[in-house]
Parts: sequence; structure tokens; C-alpha cells
Amino acid sequence: MVQPSGAVSARLPALRGHERVTIRQRIGDALPVVIRTWQDEAEILDALRGVLPHVPQCLVRHGGMTVLSYVQGVPLSTICRNGKPVEPHLISALAGLLADMTQVRRKDLPPLPPSWPRNSRDSRAFLRTLAMATEDQIRKRNWSKFGGLFATLGIPEDAMVRFAERVPKMTSRPFSFLHTDLHRDNVIFSYDGDPPLICVDWELATFGDPVHDLATHLVRMDYPHEQWSEVMEAWRTAMDQRCGDAVQGAERDLKHYVDFERAQSVYPDVMRAVTSLGDKFDQRELDVATHAVHRALVAAETPLRLKSVPDEQDIEGMLFRWIVSNGKRHSKDQSKLNFAWKRDFRVPEHPKFPTWAVRDALFAEGAAPADHVFKGTAHLSTAVKVRGIPFPVMVRRKVGPANPRERRFLNEHAVLRAIEKSGAAVCAPRVLALGTSHRDLKDQFTIHSYEGPRGDIRHPDHPSEGLLPHEADDLVDQLCELTEIDCEELGSDTLGQDFYRGLRLELLRMVSGLPKETLALARELGLLGNTVRLGEILDRHMVTPRRSVLLHGDLNPWNLVRREDGMGLTLIDWEMAMVGDPLYDLVRHMHLTPTNPDIRQRLFTRWARRMPEECTKGWNEDWNVYRWIETVRSAYVDLDRLVTGDSLEAPNVRRAVDTYAMTLKTATASLGLRDRSTANPYLALALPWPDHGQTRTHEYPADV
Repeated sequence: MVQPSGAVSARLPALRGHERVTIRQRIGDALPVVIRTWQDEAEILDALRGVLPHVPQCLVRHGGMTVLSYVQGVPLSTICRNGKPVEPHLISALAGLLADMTQVRRKDLPPLPPSWPRNSRDSRAFLRTLAMATEDQIRKRNWSKFGGLFATLGIPEDAMVRFAERVPKMTSRPFSFLHTDLHRDNVIFSYDGDPPLICVDWELATFGDPVHDLATHLVRMDYPHEQWSEVMEAWRTAMDQRCGDAVQGAERDLKHYVDFERAQSVYPDVMRAVTSLGDKFDQRELDVATHAVHRALVAAETPLRLKSVPDEQDIEGMLFRWIVSNGKRHSKDQSKLNFAWKRDFRVPEHPKFPTWAVRDALFAEGAAPADHVFKGTAHLSTAVKVRGIPFPVMVRRKVGPANPRERRFLNEHAVLRAIEKSGAAVCAPRVLALGTSHRDLKDQFTIHSYEGPRGDIRHPDHPSEGLLPHEADDLVDQLCELTEIDCEELGSDTLGQDFYRGLRLELLRMVSGLPKETLALARELGLLGNTVRLGEILDRHMVTPRRSVLLHGDLNPWNLVRREDGMGLTLIDWEMAMVGDPLYDLVRHMHLTPTNPDIRQRLFTRWARRMPEECTKGWNEDWNVYRWIETVRSAYVDLDRLVTGDSLEAPNVRRAVDTYAMTLKTATASLGLRDRSTANPYLALALPWPDHGQTRTHEYPADV
């Protein structure tokens, strides 16, 4: 805030001779969105006087208020807006300002925090310190309020910690004083031209690698990209004259600091976007916020290794739900009572979950904390409690486009309704509502019962290391119950009357649709890129026809929830359900789950004894065929995930790709092909192998 000083100069002698002053006072409830090395800007300015005498001076300090001398001039932003090219002579002058800062002596600066690197040349440690400062000062302090929104947008809770862990080895450079916020609003053209440029707003200054200052300057000045090399060259020239060691390895390490700037900016950019909306906002304001969030996510996608970035339409829906649930409203919406949604009557009103409960669940969805948001490979699921409903529920929404790798054959809501109507002893979520929400009613959602610990919402317990004996028995019993469900309404024989042939055709369809980069690497590793040849090999096998029944289709450990009564499992996530051979469901479960020989034998024995005979004939000869085709399928699917980075945060996917080298070796051997991953030793080292002593998920008899 700028004020004329005459009214108070008589009482404050320090203000005499200053026509205007700048009063700075920290806002108590302001969002913590920046990293601060030092809390007192006045101490920083005192340290600069000898080197940069024209920076603002601290005239008065009183409590949380600081009075600074006013810098007469015009901000660069008023002359040259963001995104516009900057004149070469100005670029040189700005580079000179950055270089001048290296002349500030360390002993004149305030004490550094205990977390700061002790070695004042360790650039890698400095960047890690910045990442952890972002974690402690920004992410953690805001997570309770904004964590649910960040989780919905696909930003993991440990994103910055993982970034810090990935910081590579960097060139050692002498640390120096840094501004870290040199953008167009903070550069002033002085009226008298002596000096021509003055830096203001030093509250974010720090002490560290000068390449960090160059990176923040490049990004925050919003130079056109074609000017970056010009700025870097000017910086190198200026630094050579003041501190030549500072330019060592700068070009190589600049990328890491730019990545950090874009990664950490996602937090303030998202929070500022949603808090910029007033209590009553219009569509134009929502569009601006949506675009800002999308831009921040795109910038942070690579450095934070986000799974994917939602498109702007999806982001608008996420922001709208969060904003409205936090007390604001769109100018066309009047209240919570008008939270728009439309029922899809394929799922009629459930007797235990009336219409008003649906509205309240959608309202609560936007305000859910981060640990109630579960983002999988295909759905965003949010667990909420609704006042007046005795059980928590899960609001599920599809995220992103359909994955061509894994086709969906049945509607999940239809499958769950068929299970509930049948009365079969299958522990599965109940589907409570189906509809569309948001103002334009394009955002489809499903509401299920939440199948986790009862009472308060907590993360469910999954048998990630394999089934216990009683859990194996319970799973088989539920698979047997699925044979009692009438599949006519769902669409019998999803893959055709010859289930194995349909499975074979589906595998060939998937392989033929893989990206060229994935298929090229597959050939290098010894897999077939020619689907004709692959089809010929798959045709060597046949299986005995068995009665078709409802299959879950994806019984990996994270789709199994241990019940609190300790008696068995609940089967969740039925989106890959199909109708087909019951043997396939059991074998695919053992392919996806660590299964020791005793549990495998227990599963097969109980399954063969309890299943109807028309569902089990010939199983002993056929189970290896299904396991073989699943291994081949995994070799292609997991390779594509490694190449594209898709869904790597999902625990079942992470486990699969972490043991990819073993999967590849088994698949090529079973296809009668030569594993070529060892032909290139660097390629072999790049493939994930299981840790020593880790349980192998896939075990195969020698005859497969």
C-alpha cells in the first residue's frame, strides 16, 4: 500500500524527506502460497545497502507493519506486458541485476534456517531443500482445505517429496544471494534514470544456487520462448564478469530448476484460481479459473509425473463442485437446494437412498478431504457421509477418455443391480443412484455404497500380499454364487460362444491398437509386432466349452476389500465385468495376485468341488492356457504403461510394471520366442526387475 507521508512525518522523524512511503503488513489469514527463507524483509534490505543502494529502505518497523521508502518510477509490466518480447538492452540490464546480487556477502545476511545445506556449493542439496520447503510451507499448510481438490485434479499427496527424491546429481556452484521473484511487476524504471532499473519486493529472497534465480526469472518474466537463449547468454556474460564459477554446468542444470518452478507453481496457481471467485461468480469468471488451473496442470505434468491432465471440461466440473460445496454459488444457481442433477432411470430411486440424499452426496463430494478421494485408472471416486443416511457412500465419476487397452463390455451399474436383485450371496457394492450433474448436466456419476471400514470413512484393507486360507474359501464361494445370476439382461456370452477365441481376438485387437513407439520397443525386446503371427501362435490352443456365467473380470488385490467381521472379502470395481468362462475369472485372479502353491491348490480344489459340473469340465487341462494368454497380454499392456506412463500411480499397475522384466522373460519363452532384452545391456538395466526376495506373482509349469 502506498501512502503520502506528510500526515505522520511530524511524529515519525524517519519519514521526513519522503513524500510517499510503502506500507507493508502481512495479512493474517492470507494463503501460504510462497516459500520464505527469512520472515523479515527489513533485515534483507539492510543487507543490500552496500551493494544495491537504490533498493527500498526500511524506514519504520512496528509490530507486523513495515514502512519502506517508495521507489519512484514505472513498472516494466506497464510498458511491456507479459508474453511480449523484451528489448535486448533491457535483457542485458536485468541479467546485470541478477549478477550484482552475487556481490552481497553471506555474513551480512540474516541466519539461514537449520534445513539449509551446510555445503554452500551443493546445488543438488539446495534444490532438494527448495522442494521440501514447498512441501512444508505450501502443500502441508493448505492440504486440509484444498487437499480434496488437489486429489481430484490428480496431484498426489507426496508429489513434491517424490520430486525431491528424483533430483539428479548437479554441478557444484558457489551459493549467492537470490531475489527469486524478478518479474515485470518487480522491476521499476526510475524517473531520474540513476540507476535505470530498480528491483523491489525482496521478501522471497534466499541464499543458494544462482541458476535457480535465472530459472525463476525466465518463467515468471514470461519471456517468449524464442528469447530464452538470449536471456541465458546475457546472464552468462554478466555472471562471467562477477562470479565466473556460477556459470559452470548452468545450461545442463537449468532444466531441473525450471521443472521445480513449474512443479511448485501448481499449488499457488490452483489455490489462487479458486479463491479469486467471489461468493457469487459468473460463467466468465469460472472459465478464467478453469483455464488457469488447466495451464498450471499442463506445466506441472512432466516434472511431477502426473498420470494425466483432465481436459478443461472435466476441470470445470471439478472446480464447480468444490467451489459450490465451499459456500460460493454460480450466479444462475441460488442455493444447495438447486444443486443441479438429473436421474438416469436405468437406476430407479433406491429405497434406502432417496432423491434428497443424492443431492446432498453430490454437494458433499466437492468438499471431501484428500484422504476420501480415490483416483483409479478409470474412475474418480469420492467417499462421503450424508446426514440422515446411516452408511457412507461413494460418488464415482469416469475420468479421461476410454482406455483402448481394456475394453468395457457391461455397464457397472447394470451388473451391480443384477447382483442385488438376484439375492446371490455376493458381497458387492449396492448401486444407489445414476445420473448427470453440473449445470449443463453432462457430468455422469454413479453413487455406490462405500465398502470400507464401518462408521468413519477410512481406507479399506486389501489383501495386497495374497489371500489368507479363509479368504480364498470365501472368494471361491462368491464365484460359485455368480453362476446363479441370470445374464440374459446383461448380454450373454460377451466375447461370443467360443470364449477363448473371443479372448484371443480381443488380445489381437489390443496389440494392433498400441502406439507405434510401444510396438517398436516390443520388437526390440523380442515380442511380436505382427498380429498375424501372434494369432497363429494363439491358435495352437483350444479349451473345453463351459457354461457362461457372470465374471468380475479384474480380481486384483485392490478390487478385494477385507470385511471388518474378518470372515471374507467384498468384491468392488465391477467395471471390467463380462459374461464368459468361470475358469477365466479364477485364473486371472491368480495371475494378478501373489498366490503361493498351497493357496493355489486350495482355490482350485474348492472351486472344482463346489462349482456346477457344466462350469468345471476339462478345467485341469485348460487353466494353464488362460494363464499363458494372460502373461502374453501383460507383456504388451505393461510395456505400454512403461512407455506412456499411464496409470503408474495405481498400486496394481505399479506392482505389474515393477516386475516387468520377469513378465517379459516368461511371455517370450511361452511364445517360443527369443528374449532380446539382454542384447542391449543398457536396455536390460532399464527394465524393472523384482527386488531380491520379493514374491513372484507369476509361476508357470515347464510345459506351458
